Amino acid sequence: MGYLLSPTSPAGKWMGFVTAVWVQAISGNNYTFSNYSDALKSLMALTQLQLNNLSVAKDVGKAFGILAGLASDRISPSALLLIGSIEGFIGYGVQWLVVSQRIQPLPYWQMCIFLCMGGNSTTWMNTAILVTCIRNFRKNRGPVSGILKGYVGLSTAIFTDICTALFNNDPARFLLMLTVVPFVVCLFAIVFLREIPPSSTAAEEKSETRYFAIFNVLAVFIAVYLLIFDITGEHGLSLSRAFCILLLVLLASPLSVPVYLAIQNLIRSNHKTLDVEATANTTTEPLLTQQEEQTTETVAAVVDESKAALTVVEKMPPVIGEEHTVFEALQTVDFWILFVSFLCGVGTGLAVQNNMGQMGLALGYADVSIFVSLTSIWGFFGRIGSGSISEYFIKKAGTPRPLWNAASQILMAVGYVLMAIAMPGSLYIGSIVVGICYGVRLAVTVPTASELFGLKCYGLIYNLLILNLPLGSFLFSGLLAGFLYDAEATATTGGGNTCIGAHCYRLVFIVMAFACVVGFTLDVWLAIRTKGLYSRIYMSRKSKKSMAAAGGR
Repeated sequence: MGYLLSPTSPAGKWMGFVTAVWVQAISGNNYTFSNYSDALKSLMALTQLQLNNLSVAKDVGKAFGILAGLASDRISPSALLLIGSIEGFIGYGVQWLVVSQRIQPLPYWQMCIFLCMGGNSTTWMNTAILVTCIRNFRKNRGPVSGILKGYVGLSTAIFTDICTALFNNDPARFLLMLTVVPFVVCLFAIVFLREIPPSSTAAEEKSETRYFAIFNVLAVFIAVYLLIFDITGEHGLSLSRAFCILLLVLLASPLSVPVYLAIQNLIRSNHKTLDVEATANTTTEPLLTQQEEQTTETVAAVVDESKAALTVVEKMPPVIGEEHTVFEALQTVDFWILFVSFLCGVGTGLAVQNNMGQMGLALGYADVSIFVSLTSIWGFFGRIGSGSISEYFIKKAGTPRPLWNAASQILMAVGYVLMAIAMPGSLYIGSIVVGICYGVRLAVTVPTASELFGLKCYGLIYNLLILNLPLGSFLFSGLLAGFLYDAEATATTGGGNTCIGAHCYRLVFIVMAFACVVGFTLDVWLAIRTKGLYSRIYMSRKSKKSMAAAGGR
C-alpha cells in the first residue's frame, strides 16, 4: 500500500499533478490587484501614476524570478514551494494589515517592497510547478501548460467570487484570503510534488492523454460554474454559501484520477501478492519490466556512442530543438523574437488587468469586479484551449506553435480598438477578448520555449521570459497608462486625481493595439523560422506510432 501512495507510483505521479493544479489555482493572486487597488489609493492618497507604480512594484517581483530559475536545478520543488509560500504570506500579510487599518499606511517605498515580495512569491511556486510537471509529462507539454496556466487564470475569479459571495467585496478580507490560502495549499503540495521519470512507451503516453482530457473537462466545468455565478447578478447569503461549498467540491474533483489509479493498482497487487512481497523484500523501488530494462540498455548504449562521438568531433553550437544552456539560448535570434513578441502580448494584457478598476470607473461602472472575473475566466479558456489545440495540431500536421501566438496578438489588437471606440458594452467585449488572448499567450509560450531550447536549463529560460511581466507592466501600465491617465485627469481634494469618460484611456488602447500588431509580425516570423523543427517533431511522433502499431500486431 505504501508503494501505491509513493510519488513514483502511477497514483502518486498524478497526485503530484493534482496538487500542482491546486497551487496554480491559488497562485494567480498577482492578477487581483484591481480588487483592492482603490482601497490603497484612497488610504494612501495616491495619484493614478503612483498607484500604477505600486502595481509595477508587484510585477517587478517577477523579475527576481531569475533566482527561482537558478535554484530550480539545485534544490527540490518542495523547497521552492516553501520559499514562495513564506514570502507570499509576508508580502500579502502586510498589505492586509494596512488595508484593514490594523496599522497605519506605511511609507510608499515600503509598500513597494511588500508588493514586490507578494509578486515574487508566485515565481517560486510557478517555477516549482511548471518545471517539475513539464519534465514529468514531457510528451504532453501543451496540455500540461494549458491546464496549469488555465488554473492560474481561474484563480482570480475563484478568489474574487468567494470574496463577493462571503465578504461582500471587502478588500481587507480579500487580502486575508490571499495571505492564508496560498500558504496552506503550498504546504500540502510539498508532500506530493516530486520529479519522476517521464512516460517511456506509447501506451503510457496514450494513458496520459486520456487522463489530461479528464482534467480538461473538469476545469472547463469549474470555469462555466464560475461564469454562471458572475452573470446571474446578486445572490442571497444562503445561495452564496452553497456556491462556495460546491466550488470547493469541484476543485477537489481532480482527485478522482489518482484515487482511481490507486484502487486499480491495489486490485492488481491483490492478484500478485506473492510477487509484491518478494519485491518488497529485495528493493524499496519497483522493479523495471523487461521492456523497460531493454529500453534503458538501449538508451545507455546510445549515450555511450554519443559520448564517444563527442570525443572525436568538436562540439558544435546547438540548433533549435536541441538542449541549450542559458547563454546559448540568449545568442539565438529565435529567443529574442520570442521575448519581444511575448512582451507585446503580456505587457499590454497586464496594463488592462492592473487598470481594470479605474477603466470601469472612468466608463461609469460602480462595480468593476465583473470585469476582473470575466478577464480571469476567459483567460482560462484561452489557456486551456490553446494548450490542447496547439498540441493536437502538432501531432496531426506539425503546425508551428507560434502561429497560435500570432492569432492571439491580432485578435487582442481588435479588442483594444473596440475598447478605444468605447461603444456601449465594449468593456465587456474587451475584457473577454483580452482575457482569451492573454491566456493563449501564456499557455503557448511555455511549451514553445521548452521545444526550442530544451529542458536542460528550462527553469531559468522560463524565468527570463517572465521578465516581460514586470517590464511590460512598467512600460504599458506604469508609464503609458499612468502618464496618459494623469494628463486627462483632474485633481481631487484628498490629493489624488480622477478621470471620467471614454477619453481617459483612448490613446492608451490605440498605442497597445499597435504594439500587438508588432507582436503579430514577430510571431509569424518565428513560426516561419521554426517550421522545420515542428515538422521533425511531427515526423518523429508519427514514426513512433507506426512502430508501436507494427509491434502490436
